[in-house]
Amino acid sequence: MTDHIHSHSIADLDEVQLDLGRRERCGFPEVIYGEGKTKETILKIFRSLKEHGLDGFATRIDAEKGQFLEQELSITGSLYRYNSVARTFWLLSSSERSLTFCGKIAVISAGTSDAPVAEEARETALWTGAEVVFIQDVGVAGPHRLQAKLPEFQDADAIVVVAGMEGALPSVVGGFVSCPVIAVPTSVGYGASFGGLAALLGMLNSCASNVTVVNIDAGFKAGYVAGLIAKRRTKNRT
Repeated sequence: MTDHIHSHSIADLDEVQLDLGRRERCGFPEVIYGEGKTKETILKIFRSLKEHGLDGFATRIDAEKGQFLEQELSITGSLYRYNSVARTFWLLSSSERSLTFCGKIAVISAGTSDAPVAEEARETALWTGAEVVFIQDVGVAGPHRLQAKLPEFQDADAIVVVAGMEGALPSVVGGFVSCPVIAVPTSVGYGASFGGLAALLGMLNSCASNVTVVNIDAGFKAGYVAGLIAKRRTKNRT
């Protein structure tokens, strides 16, 4: 059923017009942004996606919504994965998942304070079907920590680097690899960090030519784009 969904198919769920053809057009199914939606609406979307053979993935799911979804989906025996740190919820449409990874993605964080954003990027990258290497707490205050991890990420198809403060880590990583580096500024830092604006501007001014930047705290966006890159590179290799 999944392979025959028309690219313009829409499920009318009253308050939601669910795009069922997005995977065909854009590579992955529609993702639910959880903030501003009721837990009942999110559950309705999940059930519709599963009915059409599509995995459900939602971001910014707080503890109350996560607990509600776990309770409701457990009743039907559904397979799901809730990450309370990342605030992501993943509903698997089937117990059968491909054992072949669509490329390799590394998610690297500067410090443990960046964990929620880094976890969001990691969960998103896993949802895209990529093999994910997760490296934490290797910021520029101790550059030897990053060098010790080089063998783990130098062969990645795409790398997500999450950092707050002055946002220097993506430039350093970019100098070691030949793949795209997606920088994610976080709102971590003292007053002059301006809620992540300092890190954002620093990353936008990176001297490493392979570094590009997403919005502040946008771990999902970085993981999604990295997944597209990894998927395309895997396709080109086969």
